[in-house]
Amino acid sequence: MGQLFKQYLSGDRIYCCSICKAHAATHDQIYAKAFQGRFGPAYLFNNVVNVCLGPREDRILMTGLHTVMDIHCSSCFQVLGWRYEKAYEDKEKYKEGKYIMEKSRMVRKTC
Repeated sequence: MGQLFKQYLSGDRIYCCSICKAHAATHDQIYAKAFQGRFGPAYLFNNVVNVCLGPREDRILMTGLHTVMDIHCSSCFQVLGWRYEKAYEDKEKYKEGKYIMEKSRMVRKTC
């Protein structure tokens, strides 16, 4: 098995996995805060690090049908949220390639 390399982020506000505290995203990567995940409120991020992608699957979400991939922390494998691969409605296309991270699955580290 290969050696695990984690990326460490810099900045005033860093969002981390709630279990192992692996860095996942910086505050400036937040695209929107008014999202709902499986376990409550969630943020939509432009980019995240230290995650593994699960298999593609079609899910009917609150805003319609999407093709998504769950994202797991690359250190402890907790499900953090999902990545939008494809949106089938034109008004939802802006989500493609972006990541939902559940607030209950992350902690905010302030420096």
